[in-house]
Parts: sequence; structure tokens; C-alpha cells
Amino acid sequence: MAGGPVTVKAWFHSGQGSERTTITSQVAAFNASQSDVKVELVLLPEGNYNDQVKAAAASGGLPDILDFDGPFLYNYAWNRNLVALDSCISPDLKANLLASIVKQGTYAAHFYGVGTFDSGLGLYSRKSVLAKNGIRIPSGPQDAWTADEFKQALKTLQGAGFNKPLDLKINYGQGEWYTYGFSPIIQSAGADLIDRHDYKSADGVLNSSAAVQSLTAFQSWFKQGFVNFNVDDTAFLKGQSAISWVGHWVFADYRKAFGDDLVILPLPNFGKGSKTGMGSWQWGITSKTKSVDAAWAFINYLLKDQQVLQMT
Repeated sequence: MAGGPVTVKAWFHSGQGSERTTITSQVAAFNASQSDVKVELVLLPEGNYNDQVKAAAASGGLPDILDFDGPFLYNYAWNRNLVALDSCISPDLKANLLASIVKQGTYAAHFYGVGTFDSGLGLYSRKSVLAKNGIRIPSGPQDAWTADEFKQALKTLQGAGFNKPLDLKINYGQGEWYTYGFSPIIQSAGADLIDRHDYKSADGVLNSSAAVQSLTAFQSWFKQGFVNFNVDDTAFLKGQSAISWVGHWVFADYRKAFGDDLVILPLPNFGKGSKTGMGSWQWGITSKTKSVDAAWAFINYLLKDQQVLQMT
């Protein structure tokens, strides 16, 4: 390119160590693969990442490319911090994305953000432990444990020596984990967090009898001493808890520890089928960029099959 490459700055949350390592190597590989665009990567702490984004938006200091968690897209788009990607992404590429990723990235009929992967929750356990204690192993979401079965399994495991048999990752803190991790309980009961007709009220939905009943069941796990508060994040790995309620990001560590004995089960069915949390961090282009094409070139690179595989 005449005059040298176009330089674009990309912000990325420094969360999982493996993700930091991967994105750093992807930036280096992209920069080495062509001479038109140079990406400068900035890693920012995940804990206050959104606060830094909001401050940068207010001061006009946003980067060209922004990495952000799914729920924040709609506010960023509404505030015109993001540019629509409709003219950037090809129909074939968009068709190759998971439907949930497309839905997550869409606001007011326009596409503003794209994730390279989606997430999901499950109950991680060990086949040998469940079999030894006569606990049924569901074959899939269609025959997930009922809420009563799940509670009975916890009682059985507690009686078998697992003093606190359930790891709910309470150590993650009371941020978005509580919503992401446990709202499937409410939705599995046929309730919800908000009235989705107008998104203006939770009355009659979050305080419905179905929601109250399901959350009362959730509360009972604590009252009966089933929940391990897991302060060092090793309750399942150390065998202190027999079931870990968590997402896909722990799979590698759990698989390394337990090999083929590891089993991933659907979340309990509270009456209307097993549900799961979904969503991911995603990439968008901010309205402050001077080169949408250069910014998109990098995002497009991250969406190549090999790069998606590397990140996941």
C-alpha cells in the first residue's frame, strides 16, 4: 500500500489466559500475512473493561476495533458508538455463523457485532462417581434430570461423602455470572427476567409463581448445605464437589484432570425443558475509526475457520 499500512487499534479484554495468548498470536500472524493493515493490540483488565469503554466513548477515545461482551452491544449501538457491519460481512460468511451469534449481534435490524464462538452451560461430573452412587446419567437435554431428581442426586452425593457436592462457581462473584449462570433456572420453569413484549417491566414475569418456585428450589440448595463456595476455584478438580455447574471455558482443565471419566450433562429441567446460558464476547468497529475497511479486514481474518478453531 502506498504510504505504508493503515494502522488500526484493537482493544481486547484480558480475561482467560489462553484467550490472551491466542489473540496476541493472531494479531502477529495477521500483521505478518499482509502489508496493507497493521493492528495494534491493547489488552485491558476484564474487571472494569466496560467502564473503560464508556469513559473512552465519552471522551472520544475509542479504538478502531472493540471487543465487548454480548449484552453491551445494544447500548453501544444505541449510543452510536458502533458502525453497522451489514455492508462489510458477505452473505456467505454470515450464513456460516451460528444463528445465536447473528441474533446476538443484531440491533434494530442491523448487524453491529460478531463473535467467533458461542458459549453454553452444563453440569460437569464424573461417570464413575454417578454410576457408583446409582445416579442416572441423562443422554441429552430431552431427558435432563428434573429439579427433584437433581436435588435427590445432591442428597445422595452428600451422603456418599461429598460434604458440599455442588460447585456453582459462586467464587465468580455477583456480577453477570449470576444472570448468565442461573437465569436458565427461571426460564426452564417457564418464567423470564423481563416481559419481552416491550422490555419495560419484569412485573408478572420475574415475580411470577413459576419464577418464585424455581428460585425457591435454587435457594434450598444453599439452605441444605449442598453448595461449595469454592473460594480457590478448585472444588471440582480436587474432588470436593461431584458436580460443577459452569460453562465451556473449564472443559480443557476438567478434561485434563479426569479424561474419559468426565461427563457433561444438561442443566436440570424445572418444568419447561432444560435451558442454558448462551452468548459471547464479540468484535465491532467503532464510529471513531477512519478506516472501516482496514478494521473489517482484521475481523474478517478472525472469522476464518482456522482462526475460529484456534480461539475455541
